Amino acid sequence: MKLIDPPGATPLSPEDLEGLIPEHITTRGELDAWEAQNILEATAWLREKRASEVLDDGFARRLHKKMFDQTWIWAGKYRQREANIGADPRQIPVLVRQLFDNYRHQRKAAALQPRQLAARFHRDLVWIHPFANGNGRHARLMADLLLQQHGHAPFTWGRADLTRTGPVRERYLTALREADRGDYRALEDFVGI
Repeated sequence: MKLIDPPGATPLSPEDLEGLIPEHITTRGELDAWEAQNILEATAWLREKRASEVLDDGFARRLHKKMFDQTWIWAGKYRQREANIGADPRQIPVLVRQLFDNYRHQRKAAALQPRQLAARFHRDLVWIHPFANGNGRHARLMADLLLQQHGHAPFTWGRADLTRTGPVRERYLTALREADRGDYRALEDFVGI
Protein backbone atom coordinates (compact mmCIF):
# COMPACT_ATOMS: atom_id res chain seq x y z
CA MET A 1 0.00 0.00 0.00
CA LYS A 2 1.28 3.47 -0.92
CA LEU A 3 0.24 5.80 1.87
CA ILE A 4 1.52 9.33 1.75
CA ASP A 5 0.15 10.92 4.87
CA PRO A 6 -1.04 14.52 4.60
CA PRO A 7 0.79 17.01 6.81
CA GLY A 8 -0.30 16.71 10.42
CA ALA A 9 -1.80 13.24 9.98
CA THR A 10 -0.92 10.45 12.35
CA PRO A 11 1.07 7.89 10.38
CA LEU A 12 -0.47 4.45 10.37
CA SER A 13 1.86 1.78 11.70
CA PRO A 14 2.26 -1.59 9.99
CA GLU A 15 0.18 -3.04 12.84
CA ASP A 16 -2.59 -0.50 12.17
CA LEU A 17 -2.53 -1.29 8.45
CA GLU A 18 -3.01 -4.98 9.21
CA GLY A 19 -6.45 -3.94 10.46
CA LEU A 20 -7.58 -2.64 7.07
CA ILE A 21 -10.78 -4.45 6.09
CA PRO A 22 -11.14 -3.77 2.33
CA GLU A 23 -8.44 -5.65 0.46
CA HIS A 24 -8.66 -3.62 -2.75
CA ILE A 25 -7.24 -0.39 -1.26
CA THR A 26 -3.66 0.36 -2.28
CA THR A 27 -3.34 4.17 -2.10
CA ARG A 28 -4.09 7.02 0.31
CA GLY A 29 -6.65 8.39 -2.17
CA GLU A 30 -8.54 5.09 -2.23
CA LEU A 31 -8.42 4.92 1.57
CA ASP A 32 -9.68 8.50 1.93
CA ALA A 33 -12.58 7.84 -0.47
CA TRP A 34 -13.52 4.60 1.31
CA GLU A 35 -13.40 6.26 4.74
CA ALA A 36 -15.47 9.19 3.46
CA GLN A 37 -18.21 6.80 2.33
CA ASN A 38 -18.07 5.01 5.69
CA ILE A 39 -18.46 8.37 7.47
CA LEU A 40 -21.45 9.28 5.29
CA GLU A 41 -23.12 6.08 6.46
CA ALA A 42 -22.33 7.01 10.07
CA THR A 43 -23.97 10.40 9.65
CA ALA A 44 -27.06 8.66 8.25
CA TRP A 45 -27.03 6.43 11.35
CA LEU A 46 -26.89 9.55 13.53
CA ARG A 47 -29.94 11.05 11.81
CA GLU A 48 -31.94 7.88 12.50
CA LYS A 49 -30.72 7.54 16.06
CA ARG A 50 -32.65 9.24 18.83
CA ALA A 51 -30.76 11.96 20.66
CA SER A 52 -28.54 10.50 23.34
CA GLU A 53 -25.84 11.73 25.64
CA VAL A 54 -22.87 12.70 23.51
CA LEU A 55 -20.57 13.01 26.50
CA ASP A 56 -20.43 9.31 27.16
CA ASP A 57 -17.39 7.09 26.67
CA GLY A 58 -19.51 4.35 25.11
CA PHE A 59 -21.14 6.78 22.68
CA ALA A 60 -17.77 8.27 21.64
CA ARG A 61 -16.36 4.82 20.87
CA ARG A 62 -19.58 3.70 19.16
CA LEU A 63 -19.52 6.82 16.97
CA HIS A 64 -15.91 6.14 15.93
CA LYS A 65 -16.85 2.54 15.20
CA LYS A 66 -19.77 3.64 13.02
CA MET A 67 -17.50 6.11 11.21
CA PHE A 68 -14.87 3.47 10.37
CA ASP A 69 -16.45 0.02 10.87
CA GLN A 70 -16.15 -0.90 7.18
CA THR A 71 -12.55 0.31 7.05
CA TRP A 72 -10.67 -0.81 10.18
CA ILE A 73 -11.11 -3.83 12.44
CA TRP A 74 -9.97 -1.66 15.35
CA ALA A 75 -12.65 1.01 14.75
CA GLY A 76 -14.11 2.20 18.04
CA LYS A 77 -11.20 0.84 20.10
CA TYR A 78 -8.84 3.16 21.91
CA ARG A 79 -5.31 3.27 20.59
CA GLN A 80 -2.82 0.94 22.30
CA ARG A 81 0.42 2.39 20.92
CA GLU A 82 2.27 5.67 21.11
CA ALA A 83 1.60 8.07 18.24
CA ASN A 84 3.29 11.20 16.91
CA ILE A 85 0.79 13.22 18.99
CA GLY A 86 -1.57 12.46 21.80
CA ALA A 87 -1.69 11.17 25.30
CA ASP A 88 -0.06 8.07 26.68
CA PRO A 89 -2.35 5.25 25.48
CA ARG A 90 -2.73 3.96 29.05
CA GLN A 91 -4.25 7.31 30.05
CA ILE A 92 -6.78 7.64 27.21
CA PRO A 93 -9.90 6.28 28.99
CA VAL A 94 -9.29 8.50 32.03
CA LEU A 95 -8.52 11.59 29.96
CA VAL A 96 -11.62 11.15 27.80
CA ARG A 97 -13.83 10.88 30.90
CA GLN A 98 -12.12 13.93 32.43
CA LEU A 99 -12.68 15.90 29.22
CA PHE A 100 -16.36 15.01 29.23
CA ASP A 101 -16.72 15.92 32.92
CA ASN A 102 -14.84 19.18 32.40
CA TYR A 103 -17.08 20.11 29.46
CA ARG A 104 -20.22 19.44 31.54
CA HIS A 105 -18.85 21.54 34.40
CA GLN A 106 -17.89 24.46 32.14
CA ARG A 107 -21.23 24.30 30.33
CA LYS A 108 -23.07 24.49 33.63
CA ALA A 109 -20.85 27.32 34.89
CA ALA A 110 -21.41 29.24 31.60
CA ALA A 111 -17.90 30.66 31.80
CA LEU A 112 -17.57 30.47 28.01
CA GLN A 113 -20.02 30.84 25.15
CA PRO A 114 -21.24 27.42 23.93
CA ARG A 115 -19.38 27.72 20.60
CA GLN A 116 -16.14 28.66 22.35
CA LEU A 117 -16.54 25.73 24.70
CA ALA A 118 -17.19 23.32 21.80
CA ALA A 119 -14.06 24.59 19.99
CA ARG A 120 -11.98 23.90 23.08
CA PHE A 121 -13.60 20.51 23.48
CA HIS A 122 -12.61 19.71 19.89
CA ARG A 123 -9.01 20.76 20.48
CA ASP A 124 -8.76 18.73 23.67
CA LEU A 125 -10.19 15.59 22.08
CA VAL A 126 -7.79 15.92 19.15
CA TRP A 127 -4.92 16.37 21.61
CA ILE A 128 -5.87 13.19 23.52
CA HIS A 129 -5.91 11.40 20.15
CA PRO A 130 -7.79 8.36 21.42
CA PHE A 131 -7.85 6.31 18.20
CA ALA A 132 -5.20 5.07 15.79
CA ASN A 133 -6.83 7.00 12.93
CA GLY A 134 -9.71 9.39 12.29
CA ASN A 135 -9.26 11.53 15.40
CA GLY A 136 -9.77 14.90 13.73
CA ARG A 137 -12.86 13.75 11.87
CA HIS A 138 -14.25 12.13 15.01
CA ALA A 139 -13.54 15.18 17.19
CA ARG A 140 -15.13 17.52 14.62
CA LEU A 141 -18.29 15.42 14.54
CA MET A 142 -18.38 15.18 18.35
CA ALA A 143 -18.10 18.98 18.66
CA ASP A 144 -20.86 19.48 16.10
CA LEU A 145 -23.08 17.01 17.95
CA LEU A 146 -22.55 18.90 21.21
CA LEU A 147 -23.52 22.14 19.51
CA GLN A 148 -26.61 20.61 17.94
CA GLN A 149 -27.61 18.98 21.22
CA HIS A 150 -27.80 22.46 22.75
CA GLY A 151 -29.58 24.12 19.83
CA HIS A 152 -26.61 25.64 17.99
CA ALA A 153 -25.57 25.31 14.36
CA PRO A 154 -22.52 23.12 13.66
CA PHE A 155 -19.15 24.71 12.96
CA THR A 156 -18.13 25.71 9.44
CA TRP A 157 -14.73 23.95 9.70
CA GLY A 158 -13.25 26.27 7.08
CA ARG A 159 -15.94 25.18 4.60
CA ALA A 160 -13.57 22.59 3.15
CA ASP A 161 -12.61 18.91 3.23
CA LEU A 162 -9.94 18.90 5.92
CA THR A 163 -8.55 15.52 4.86
CA ARG A 164 -7.12 17.12 1.71
CA THR A 165 -3.72 18.79 1.74
CA GLY A 166 -3.94 22.49 1.05
CA PRO A 167 -4.18 25.94 2.59
CA VAL A 168 -7.43 25.32 4.49
CA ARG A 169 -6.04 22.19 6.16
CA GLU A 170 -2.82 24.06 7.00
CA ARG A 171 -4.83 26.91 8.54
CA TYR A 172 -6.74 24.37 10.63
CA LEU A 173 -3.55 22.65 11.83
CA THR A 174 -1.94 25.99 12.63
CA ALA A 175 -5.02 27.00 14.62
CA LEU A 176 -4.83 23.73 16.58
CA ARG A 177 -1.12 24.29 17.32
CA GLU A 178 -1.87 27.80 18.58
CA ALA A 179 -4.67 26.41 20.75
CA ASP A 180 -2.21 23.85 22.12
CA ARG A 181 -0.26 26.87 23.39
CA GLY A 182 -3.41 28.39 24.93
CA ASP A 183 -4.33 30.88 22.17
CA TYR A 184 -7.75 29.91 20.81
CA ARG A 185 -8.37 32.97 18.60
CA ALA A 186 -7.31 31.33 15.32
CA LEU A 187 -9.31 28.18 16.07
CA GLU A 188 -12.40 30.19 16.98
CA ASP A 189 -12.04 32.17 13.77
CA PHE A 190 -11.54 28.99 11.75
CA VAL A 191 -14.64 27.24 13.08
CA GLY A 192 -16.81 30.29 12.58
CA ILE A 193 -17.33 31.82 16.02
